[in-house]
Amino acid sequence: MTKLLRRRVLAGLALALVPGVSAHADTLDDIKKAGKVRIAIDTAIPPFGMTDDKMQAAGSDVDTAQLLAKDLGVKLEIVTTTGPTRIPMLQTDKADLVISTLSITPDRAKVIDFSLPYADHPSVVASLTSVPLSSYADLAGKKVAVVRGTTQDTDLTREAKGAQLVRYEDDSTMALAFASGQVDILATARSLLPAISKKNPARKLQSRITMQTFYLAIGMRKNEPKLKDWVNGWVRTNLQNGQLGAIYKKHHGIDIPVDQLLKAGS
Repeated sequence: MTKLLRRRVLAGLALALVPGVSAHADTLDDIKKAGKVRIAIDTAIPPFGMTDDKMQAAGSDVDTAQLLAKDLGVKLEIVTTTGPTRIPMLQTDKADLVISTLSITPDRAKVIDFSLPYADHPSVVASLTSVPLSSYADLAGKKVAVVRGTTQDTDLTREAKGAQLVRYEDDSTMALAFASGQVDILATARSLLPAISKKNPARKLQSRITMQTFYLAIGMRKNEPKLKDWVNGWVRTNLQNGQLGAIYKKHHGIDIPVDQLLKAGS
């Protein structure tokens, strides 16, 4: 048990002994007292998260986390994660927040809370230009690469019954498998396709099937109303003032649908 988690447990027990007071840890106050916020980010999914030529974390999710920490008035501690470990990082108190291409889904909402969406995130099935596809039925009998535990994994498991899913632990490993010719089809975020194609000029990818358009949000533990209110206010303010849009445009080259995001979060 970490010191922070032990402190929360003891505080909760003390509150439980006071009549009329519910036991509830306050992560927002803990973050301010600690002077830092621990944010889980996958640094192997450019342009959302990556390592630059100086071996520093970079990308749109990294810039978003840096802006949040600055506005909160604390230091940022990046907790490196992968797709399958993002939610467990919260549940085991290894992170206070997750900003890591985390899509809002009903299943995830059962175990964690989400902020208002800060970006959209189309999910696609892509293939070599020599491998035409137009529907899930065309995937029957074909190998399709996907990152384990992602929404793409869930959707393909449900919709593409005849496909041979080849699961990888992160996007970088999946991209290497594509580069080496182990797979010719992959399911991932549309925004990742340019980076994958750029590293493999002889193996150009083309988006074939749009699976879903997801909304990306900041993840946090349930029952943290003060933290959730602060984060929601921060997202709304920085969508309206253009800072979140500028971060996304810088790394992805396209604009985010601000009005649509604000409407989705209302």
